[in-house]
Amino acid sequence: MLVLRSSPASPFGRKVKLSASILGLTDRIEVIDADTLNPEDSIRQQNPLGKIPALILEDGDVLYDSRVIVDYLDHLAGGGVIPNGLERFSALRDQALADGIMDAALLQVYEGRFRSEDKHEPKWVSHQSDKVRRGLDYAEAHLAAPGQPLHIGQIALACALGYLDLRFGGRWRETHPKLVAWLADFETRVPAYAKTRVTP
Repeated sequence: MLVLRSSPASPFGRKVKLSASILGLTDRIEVIDADTLNPEDSIRQQNPLGKIPALILEDGDVLYDSRVIVDYLDHLAGGGVIPNGLERFSALRDQALADGIMDAALLQVYEGRFRSEDKHEPKWVSHQSDKVRRGLDYAEAHLAAPGQPLHIGQIALACALGYLDLRFGGRWRETHPKLVAWLADFETRVPAYAKTRVTP
C-alpha cells in the first residue's frame, strides 16, 4: 500500500488525489493527514523540507513534490494523465502555469496567516495577486475549452480554481466565465473533484 501524506485543503495534494482517481489507483493509496507546522509530525523525516504532498512507497522510499508523485503514478498505471510526444510538453507547461497560480495564492494566504495585519506588505501581496490574475487571464484565453482529453495540466488547473474558491471566495468567477464553464465540465467528468472539495 502506498501512503500519501497530505492535508484536505492542499491544492497540490488534491492534484495527486485526482490523478490517482483518474488512473484507477485510489484503492492502492492510503491518505494520512500531515501537519506541516508540527515539529513532531513525521512529515519532516519523510520529506526534509517538511512539505506536502509526499508519497511513501511500499519499500519505504519517499517521493515529493506533486509533480514527481503524479509522474510516478502515471508510470505505475501505464500512462493516462501525462501524454506522450510533443503533447507531453504542452500538458507539463499547463501544469506549471496552474502550479504557479497555486503557489502565488498560497503565498497570499501565508502572508495573512503568519504576519500580523500591521506587518502585511501590500507590494508583496499585490505582486502575488498579479501572478494569479495573469495566469487566470491566460487560462481563460487559451485553456478554457471543455471536453478536451484529460491531462495533468487540466487537473492542476481545476485544483488551482478550487483553491481560489476555498481561500478567496471564488472571486475569479466574476471575470472568467469561460473558466467557470470549463470547471463545471471538468467536475462532471471527474467525480473525485466533488469528493475532494473542502468547504470554507
